[in-house]
Amino acid sequence: MTTDYEDLSIASLAVATDVTFIALVKSFEVDPDGADLSDKQRDGATAVIDLATEFEKYGVASNPELIARVIGRLSDIQVRDFALGTHNIESFETYWCMWHYLVQIAPVGFVAPVATLFATLAYERGDTPLAYRSLERATVDAPTYSLTILLRRVFGSGWPAAAFAAMRIELHPKVTAGIFE
Repeated sequence: MTTDYEDLSIASLAVATDVTFIALVKSFEVDPDGADLSDKQRDGATAVIDLATEFEKYGVASNPELIARVIGRLSDIQVRDFALGTHNIESFETYWCMWHYLVQIAPVGFVAPVATLFATLAYERGDTPLAYRSLERATVDAPTYSLTILLRRVFGSGWPAAAFAAMRIELHPKVTAGIFE
């Protein structure tokens, strides 16, 4: 479905600069060399599902710690890749609302993972301009973020959104196994 979302704001909201919220997000940042990496990856993947459940039930999220946990844990590539594969046709709108909200509240230094996740949904929805706007937010936050660079190539190649979604869905069980097994 192609819809024009040019008026859909993905700009930061005030909470993105709140020092207390920023500190909470940073407390969940993943150290790739940490001894507890696997535990934090599992925690991050579980938090993504828990937050999506909250969005599905209530249409919003009201648990700042869970929100901060998701944003902070997305600093890990495995958690981000897990999140990339979590939505399906039935849950698309839930994840759309969730990633849209998170891209608006993610603090500087934590925007790129969320913006790239939102970009993939915009692309799958057929709104390539919004997908590129989301990638621009990611680039401003982290100019060399690898997923941003990859998605620019994918979107620019004209690769069909359905093929992208199929690839994303096919990779999800492998990412899930890497985190939970």
